[in-house]
Amino acid sequence: MLMVESKIRTYKLEKHTTKRITDESTNGFLIPVWRDWDKTISVEPKMVYITSVNPGEIKGPHLHKIRHSYYVCIKGKVVFIVKEDSGKYLEIESSEENPVLVEIPKNHSSAHINLSTKTSIILALVNPSWKPDNKDEHNVTYDDYDWSKWDKIKNID
Repeated sequence: MLMVESKIRTYKLEKHTTKRITDESTNGFLIPVWRDWDKTISVEPKMVYITSVNPGEIKGPHLHKIRHSYYVCIKGKVVFIVKEDSGKYLEIESSEENPVLVEIPKNHSSAHINLSTKTSIILALVNPSWKPDNKDEHNVTYDDYDWSKWDKIKNID
């Protein structure tokens, strides 16, 4: 049987505790999203931006025809829903507790839904960069996707 590899890739990110310099107590954390020497991502970013999603809300789905994107939730909890060439939907969770970088190549549609009770924040690394006169957001519909399954777990942290 021929196995077709998905073009959608995920990268489990490292999460490091940071410490005070005076007494070594924990004062936060650090998550390396991209380092040039890692060579894990295939398309280097030309723009980095932050986007937010209100509690229980869905952004998308939409398609980028020229933009290659990487997304990671840095605050809250989201599920990225990506439609593969086969028509199958991938559901990829990313959160500040479990940071997963999701790679979405150009010509693949995606949406994300906030499963938190507070606004979730997503960090995006894209190539090429967004320009106001070059609209690359093409709305699509996921008519055959069961959005109702998230109603049960929305707003549960």
